[in-house]
Amino acid sequence: MERFVTTDELRSALAAAEFDRPPALVANAHITGLSVARSLAAADVPVVAIDRSGDGVAPSSNAVDYAGSVRYPLADADAFREDVESIVDAAGTEMVAFACMDEWVHAFAETAPDGVRLPFSDEETIDRVLDKESLYRLAEALDVPYPETHPIDERSADAVLDALEFPFVVKPARKREFEEAIGTNVLEVADEEAFAEIVATAADEGIRIMAQEKVPIATGRDRSLGSYVPPSGVDDAVSVVGNPVARHPASFGTSCLVERVDDPEIEARSIDVLEETGYTGISEAEFVYDTDREEHVLLDINTRPWKWIGLCVAAGGDLPVAAYADATELDYERRVTREATWISLREYLARLSGGGPDLLSAEQWRALASGRFENDPRLTTAVHRPSDPEPTVQLLRTEFSEREYYCAC
Repeated sequence: MERFVTTDELRSALAAAEFDRPPALVANAHITGLSVARSLAAADVPVVAIDRSGDGVAPSSNAVDYAGSVRYPLADADAFREDVESIVDAAGTEMVAFACMDEWVHAFAETAPDGVRLPFSDEETIDRVLDKESLYRLAEALDVPYPETHPIDERSADAVLDALEFPFVVKPARKREFEEAIGTNVLEVADEEAFAEIVATAADEGIRIMAQEKVPIATGRDRSLGSYVPPSGVDDAVSVVGNPVARHPASFGTSCLVERVDDPEIEARSIDVLEETGYTGISEAEFVYDTDREEHVLLDINTRPWKWIGLCVAAGGDLPVAAYADATELDYERRVTREATWISLREYLARLSGGGPDLLSAEQWRALASGRFENDPRLTTAVHRPSDPEPTVQLLRTEFSEREYYCAC
């Protein structure tokens, strides 16, 4: 049987299966979904991965029990709900949803498929966090620093030019619609012509955007709080602070090397915002170090698992299992947080080939090359795992062929 099948074939396979606990329903099925699946599979949770195509790395993993297609929620939310409900019905048991990109978060929260348990807040609460206009208002009220930002419409565009100097960046209030229309979730503009063009495009697409100063960032000093806030509140949160010490490309690039660090101030500021919103569930709060202000500023909070969530798992904060446990009353014991490093070899090697300095030790390279890192919780990877090789094979297929997966993480 193919690892990634049609919706009908997935229903048939699930109808023939037996489950002693609710499966996790992981969407989408790429790098983030792979990390979530591996976390849950290690706790003996059955994993069903869904996506709009089978080109992601997760379906081929031995951590995924079943994988298949559903109709894409941004294209047809009602059809997505129908597909999910039919999958749950075929399995004969409720499922716990793990949404790994914004569109899947909104899809589950807005359509509320029958039989699906959601280990995160409702749509109204999610919008308070994901919508950057709302997020920055909250940050302002809580004295959490954030970059100078101006919401844009065609009437206010001239005022933005008076307030900001080129180059500055343009971001969406809600990320995924912008990414689908423009091809990226942040755009740097260098002059009035480029600015006018993106303002007109956003107006045509009906997308709310904002202009934001280009923060003078101290490379390697980013901070992010990865956390799971349970329904009982922030006092019982499981959290890990990560330092993305390397990105590729360097400007607005994806994290490729992340280390766990102690940073009580970042943790406190992140938790303050989450508490104010009332958000419960898994999230990542992103900060960069502003060399002019000489402090960290809040860029974004993602109300979902993200690419390097495996660092939290390795460090002892197993956020997916904690979320699943609360949704199903599974026993979960929080472990002592330890030092850990996460690496995405594809981007890290690309960074090295471009002349970036190597930040790994010789011993870490030996552990990666030999596979010994699998027995050392202090080092983990995005995809590469010798005991689970097929995701790496799939990544190579899409990297060195004309096939291209639509989602970066």
